[in-house]
Amino acid sequence: MSKSLISLVVAAFVLGGCSLIPDYQQPAAPVPAQWPQGPAYNPQDSQNDEAVEQGWRQFFKDPALQQLIQSALVNNRDLRVAALNIDAFRAQYQIQRADLLPAVSANFSGTRQQIPGGGSQSGKEMITSQYSATLGVSAYELDLFGRVRSLSDQALETYFSSEEARRSTQISLVANVANAYLTLEADKELLKLTQDTLQTYEASLKLISRSSEVGVASALNLEQSRTAVEGARVKLSQYQRLVAQDLNNLTLLLGTGLPSNLPPSLPLDGELLAAMPAGLPSDLLQRRPDILSAEHQLKADNANIGAARAAFFPSITLTATAGSGSSALSGLFGAGSGSGSWLFQPHINLPIFNAGSLRASLDYSKIQKNIGIAKYEKSIQIAFQEVSNGLASRQTFRGQLQDQRDLVAANQEYYRLAERRYQIGIDSNLTFLDAQRSLFASQQSLIGDRLSQLTSEVNLYKALGGGWNEQTVKADRSIAAEMPKLKMF
Repeated sequence: MSKSLISLVVAAFVLGGCSLIPDYQQPAAPVPAQWPQGPAYNPQDSQNDEAVEQGWRQFFKDPALQQLIQSALVNNRDLRVAALNIDAFRAQYQIQRADLLPAVSANFSGTRQQIPGGGSQSGKEMITSQYSATLGVSAYELDLFGRVRSLSDQALETYFSSEEARRSTQISLVANVANAYLTLEADKELLKLTQDTLQTYEASLKLISRSSEVGVASALNLEQSRTAVEGARVKLSQYQRLVAQDLNNLTLLLGTGLPSNLPPSLPLDGELLAAMPAGLPSDLLQRRPDILSAEHQLKADNANIGAARAAFFPSITLTATAGSGSSALSGLFGAGSGSGSWLFQPHINLPIFNAGSLRASLDYSKIQKNIGIAKYEKSIQIAFQEVSNGLASRQTFRGQLQDQRDLVAANQEYYRLAERRYQIGIDSNLTFLDAQRSLFASQQSLIGDRLSQLTSEVNLYKALGGGWNEQTVKADRSIAAEMPKLKMF
């Protein structure tokens, strides 16, 4: 029996070399060959040889933000689900891969039966025994046309796709935590600015109230000052609410509470992020995990076509067993009363008429591949748009921020002069209030513009496949080399 099993396995491998999977061809990228050009872009961004790889630890320089990102990578539930999905798809691949080899099983059975005298030939009550032991292969499909191997390849590509999806989730998580943290810090600064401005407005209201009591200031001036105070109080409530919501959003992303030993945050106008190098990586489309995930899924759809094609051809399954039977347990494996037995049962299935079911299945597989091509092309287009938007933001925010700083400086001088002229009675309270409002508005806009600049840099880092030289990502890329070492059983 052992020689028969060995011959069966050899024959299966020899006959299983055929594959009906179409040759895979990578679709052309449906985007321009060059990055956008114009006043909103830096000409150096079109160069492909200046980009320097840097992981998130090098890009995010705020120690508090680094600790928060590390906590999120450990505790975030979305990332945990993505990692578990990898384990699930790996298990499915191992299950499908195991079908390439016959499953050998050993079976043992034994029965003892009491027969009454009326039911026996001798007319006496008796006890019969029967024992059997078999070793064999059950319903093993000879992969003549590559159907099983196609399904195995499909499961493998799906597994690879899930791994790239986890990498994409991780990069998105890092960017989301950074943006949530920056938004929180910006709203904290806006809250502090509003508190300081409200104190200034309240001091002016007290001064005008005293002037109104002695008949120096009019009721109109008093109401104008009170309007400014109430407007600042509305802003104060708004920013208090935003800070609380920002904390809740950040806590959700972390998957746990904020660390108690969080280091002090850097100021929003400080060096929170490392400078993004000029020039784009030449292998950008090979770094984006969402694009790689879509391509692996496209390869899985391509493998499904091979399985659908193979279904048109005959399939052969084999069942073969060999064993021994005996009425005595002691003689089951001995040379006594035991008797050998064997079974060889091939089964051939030849499709003749199925009302178009196989053709429809093949058409469905081809349609799924076309859908996969569209998704792959869309992921490239999205990547191109995100990078282009990031490049435009990086170039234009530099000038906008400097202009906004100049506007704040001009409003500060306007406020200083208006306050002095009001105190010495040259100008009315209306000019002073206008200077206060203009300064407050320009300071809020400066904080908002700085936040927009930082989040655009984070989004560009994400669009470029940020964190590609992290140790975890290096380990991820070695999975393909390790796949042949996966245990089958």
